[in-house]
Amino acid sequence: METFLGIDYPTLWFLVVGGLFSGYAILDGFDFGAGAWHLFFKKEESRRIALNAVGPVWDGNEVWLVIGGGALFAGFPVMYASMFSAMYIPFILFLLFIILRAVSIEFRSKEEMLWWRKMWDISYSVSSIMLAFLLGVVLGNVLQGIPLGENFEYQGGPLLEFLNPYAIMVGLTTLALFMTHGAIYLLMKTEGRLFAKLTILVKRGIIFFVVIFGITTIYTLIYIPHLSDTFREDPVMFAVPLATFLCIANVPRLAMKHRYKLAFLFSALSMSFMLMLIAIELYPVLLISTIDPQYSITVYNAASSEKSLGIMLNIVAIGAPLVLAYTVFVYSTFKGKVKMDETSY
Repeated sequence: METFLGIDYPTLWFLVVGGLFSGYAILDGFDFGAGAWHLFFKKEESRRIALNAVGPVWDGNEVWLVIGGGALFAGFPVMYASMFSAMYIPFILFLLFIILRAVSIEFRSKEEMLWWRKMWDISYSVSSIMLAFLLGVVLGNVLQGIPLGENFEYQGGPLLEFLNPYAIMVGLTTLALFMTHGAIYLLMKTEGRLFAKLTILVKRGIIFFVVIFGITTIYTLIYIPHLSDTFREDPVMFAVPLATFLCIANVPRLAMKHRYKLAFLFSALSMSFMLMLIAIELYPVLLISTIDPQYSITVYNAASSEKSLGIMLNIVAIGAPLVLAYTVFVYSTFKGKVKMDETSY
């Protein structure tokens, strides 16, 4: 098996896909979170400012989802096929809500009527909430496993089997995390009355996240024991969950001190470390079979050929710096507080 720096190609591609989805969670996570708070803003000006805070970047953030999905399909086609077959409904709902959210942002300012703007405000906020929740639901199913049989075919029953208690808890945890992340981002972009309102909302978001995260963690340790096996076997690995908890604890501390840029950084690091925890817990498995472990999908039985992975890794080496450069350029161009003008939403 071919390697690069001592790491085999399937594992390298596993890291690439994980890095892309981490970037997506951090970037689109804050604008989903900002949208989830949208109906809490009562004044027209506040809602417009909140929309314009994410306006220049939200569609660029979704590039990471497209690239991540493409990388998953190219590198692990078996995983892509089995996961989309098993969770067809949540993925279709995700697609519908992501379209509805984009339409809401673009259509809201096209007419002056109150009912028109209120309709798109509701659409924007509900779709943002559902997108965050559905991402967590899919993640929850991946973590606990799904019924895969021979040839990695989905053997599930009811249409709503994906809405099990653990998936719902992970979905709510993801929503709470994104809402906290989004509130901190809006604090960096706003001032005046809206800023004052957000200082209250971010406290509520943090409390919501800490409570649901604690409940989900306890449930995981008790009822999903395979997710902590790696850490029990290798105590050195406890450095990762320790770093995760320290990052999470730093978010409210920095927010209370009004150091919002650092709070946003640690919120992003919290997401990265949580996804790193998931990667460590699952590797080399990508999708656990609850029927029989031999039917589980791994980075090795799901990967494309080594030649394909090698070619794609070269493409990543060229494309990834370009995507990062584009992201840095956009955020540096639109840095600072939001100012309303004739081009605003």
